[in-house]
Amino acid sequence: MSNEKFASVWDAIESTPAEAENMRLRSALMIELKEYIKREKLTQAKAANVLGVTQPRISDLLRGKIELFGLDMLVTMIAKTGQHVEMRIYRAA
Repeated sequence: MSNEKFASVWDAIESTPAEAENMRLRSALMIELKEYIKREKLTQAKAANVLGVTQPRISDLLRGKIELFGLDMLVTMIAKTGQHVEMRIYRAA
């Protein structure tokens, strides 16, 4: 058993830093979309209408099926909520 330490769970389970970063970003966007749906008290059907996707896609989102969502789709969905995504780039430590 290894005692290796990681900055995040994504660093531990993904095979490259690029894949870990992609998952970290997708995760943050999915969490915000879930919070938006909860905050606005939307049904899955209403959320699907607002976000321009099908109800089964909302079900996938709410169940955390991160592998089914790309960054482009998630940014588009966030924009449809009237929110803005801001990106910052930092030099890796």
